[in-house]
Amino acid sequence: MTVIRMGKTIALVSATALMLAACSKKEQVGAQVEEQPVQQERVKSAAELEIEQWGHPTADGLAYYAGADRVFFAYDSSELSSEARMTLDKQAQWLGHYGQVSVTIEGHCDERGTREYNLALGDRRAQAVVNYLVAQGVSADRLKSISYGKERPAVVGNGESAWSQNRRGVLAVD
Repeated sequence: MTVIRMGKTIALVSATALMLAACSKKEQVGAQVEEQPVQQERVKSAAELEIEQWGHPTADGLAYYAGADRVFFAYDSSELSSEARMTLDKQAQWLGHYGQVSVTIEGHCDERGTREYNLALGDRRAQAVVNYLVAQGVSADRLKSISYGKERPAVVGNGESAWSQNRRGVLAVD
């Protein structure tokens, strides 16, 4: 009987030791949690949420929301591509949200052609952008247009890679 009794005692001592060890670890974990300050996530203001979604009412905000502040045109054309219309749709949404913002639409061309021809083509490009934005609900009195022709290239150089970047319509926030 003493062997059985000794076995029970050993089992009881072992169980007690395990419980004490487990309790001491829980207390340590609890102590660690208490030592670390709980960081609460700061609640954003309505203005911060608006800027996060729409960007600022600036040229950078327009480019942030719409993905670009410009659209590109094919050679010798003022027709809007489907990609240009998608960008202009986003720009129109942004302009609808920021009703106080006015923009100037700049028409640009590549360096080929005469100065006079490119000024006229740049004007047609800027007007195509204006007409599209008005059709999307942007008030015409918030839109101005100007043609720079080939006078203000975005990229200087010869070849299609440079020329294609210069055939553009740019929304400049006033």
